[in-house]
Amino acid sequence: MDFLLYKILLTFIIGSLIGIESILDEFQLHRPLICCTIVGMILGDITKGISIGGSLELISLGWMNIGAAVAPDTALASIISTILVINGKQNPGAGIALAIPLAAAGQILTIIVRSITIGFQHWVDKIAEKTQNTFHISCIHISALMLQAMRIAIPAIIVNISVETTLIKNILNSIPLFITEGLNVAGGIVVVVGYAMVINMMKTNYLMPFFFLGFIIAAFTQFNLVALGIMGTILSILYIQLSPKYSTYNINKKIVKDDELD
Repeated sequence: MDFLLYKILLTFIIGSLIGIESILDEFQLHRPLICCTIVGMILGDITKGISIGGSLELISLGWMNIGAAVAPDTALASIISTILVINGKQNPGAGIALAIPLAAAGQILTIIVRSITIGFQHWVDKIAEKTQNTFHISCIHISALMLQAMRIAIPAIIVNISVETTLIKNILNSIPLFITEGLNVAGGIVVVVGYAMVINMMKTNYLMPFFFLGFIIAAFTQFNLVALGIMGTILSILYIQLSPKYSTYNINKKIVKDDELD
């Protein structure tokens, strides 16, 4: 029981920090890779935490707030998906598939909280006009930030406590196999689609052969990440040395032409 309270307390603290970070963007704790890893460490399975975080990071790389548009909430999706997979004993693919509706629910929740905090801003304006008390103004700003913390911490605590109960465990275990397997497949598809969207935004056509070469090497060999990284570094050095665009002759020729123009 003491260990359960310890996990719940840590989940509450981390959930609060993640909720604050989702607004401040200071240390990026709300990013799935960091968030899921920390939650996995608290719940005793850091390996699953890193695995889920890496998959969710690929999905959410293109999610960002632009102007008044609020992106899906990666923080809420990350922490609850990790709890469901580790404490709820669910398949990682199912947790990844559930992350999408969780992110959409978090998006609605953060819009509601942001709308409430507008009242805090008007409150600050009135205090600034009348008393100019900076201490009270700071307290109000911190109170508004605490609402963002509770936006993540409270749902995380509710889910964490619920999955520990026998009733919730029985409900989760009673889900038919075809549904869990379907969620697992859907989770894999979501990751692939998310990664494809990121590549589509970042791709450079003349470098794509190296991408496909790396994919083939990774898929059909047993090289680890260190070996693949070294191979990538060597290929990039060779590309720079052999490419006419980066040759010393062309660079010197361009410098001479610039001097002649001068």
